[in-house]
Amino acid sequence: MKKLVLASHNAGKLVEMQEILADLPLQITSAAELGLGDVEETGLTFVENALLKARAACEATALPALADDSGLIVDALGGAPGLYSARYAGRPTNDAANNAKLLDAMADVPDGQRRARFYAVIVLLRHATDPQPLICEGRWEGEIIRELRGSNGFGYNPVFLDTAHGQTAAEMDTTLKNTISHRALALQQLKQQLATLY
Repeated sequence: MKKLVLASHNAGKLVEMQEILADLPLQITSAAELGLGDVEETGLTFVENALLKARAACEATALPALADDSGLIVDALGGAPGLYSARYAGRPTNDAANNAKLLDAMADVPDGQRRARFYAVIVLLRHATDPQPLICEGRWEGEIIRELRGSNGFGYNPVFLDTAHGQTAAEMDTTLKNTISHRALALQQLKQQLATLY
């Protein structure tokens, strides 16, 4: 069984990856379980940040490493909050404050011009100097509504409407969400590619 490290301290992400990749001969452990610190995300793109985290985990453990980075991209705001989605309203990070700031920034944006998407990228480095990282990405298209709806999930889920299903991400059944979300799509790509490696 091949051991991989997930360059994250997020227990939910670890469980999600372990579940989706359960039928592959992999043992996935987290950076937190190995006592690794957080990595400063200084990249200018989601891919760069994911690579920074994966490379640091490889260097610290000599194991192959997975890392992800994700965020919300709103067309009317020039792509914001983008890379800064988690800390859009400042630190410490706060979902309620982030949503309030987003709704305020979008207050004068007319219906029909409120397109947005969640974006996720997941990378795998086989070793710290791997010249061919495996890169998987997923996009979830929708729009920003004018009020919070739903109580499931976290982050921007209550204001992100999946127009195809007529529900916010926070109103959606977990089973459905885990088949259509940005992270789910990236993880499915990852699973297909890992199956050819391991």
